[in-house]
Parts: sequence; C-alpha cells; structure tokens
Amino acid sequence: MFDVWKLSTMALEMWATAFSTINARTDLWQTQSPFDPKMMLENQRMVMEKLAASWEVGTQMQKAWMNMLGGGRMTPWWTTGQRTLKPLHKRTTANARRLSK
Repeated sequence: MFDVWKLSTMALEMWATAFSTINARTDLWQTQSPFDPKMMLENQRMVMEKLAASWEVGTQMQKAWMNMLGGGRMTPWWTTGQRTLKPLHKRTTANARRLSK
C-alpha cells in the first residue's frame, strides 16, 4: 500500500507544480512581447519538453503492454502509474522551480 501512497503523492505534487508552471508562463506571456528572444526560447523549450515527456510516457506504456502480452507478467497498476508519471513529474517540478525565480 505504500506504493499506492507514493503514486498519489506524486500525482498531487505533479498537479500542483503543473498549475504553478502554467500560472508563471501565463504571467510571462502577459508581461513580455511574444517576439522577445527569451520568450521565444521559453516557448520552444516548453514544446520540446512536452514532446520528450510524451515520448517517454508512451515508451513506458508500451513496455507495460509488452510485458503483459508477451510474458503474461502483469505489473501492478501503481507501479505502472509511477513509471508513467515519472517523466511528467520530473519536468513539472523542475519547471516550477526554474520559473519561480
């Protein structure tokens, strides 16, 4: 049951830091010119991070499916959930720390 607790904590922290990141980026968009080189770089970074995180999440989901279909080994949902949320959690917490400065 401790793994279920860790997954729920990870999801809650990811939700809170994602909200903080969205708020910080919205403030940047409202106060800076969209053609400012810093803003263009931030927007490019945001898109690249989302693509990379989506790729990693897809890879984790594919691994879980292949394990289940190929060997009949079904990983518990809380373990698969942690592996799937890890790339998103890592990026959202890093962005919230970076943008809060």
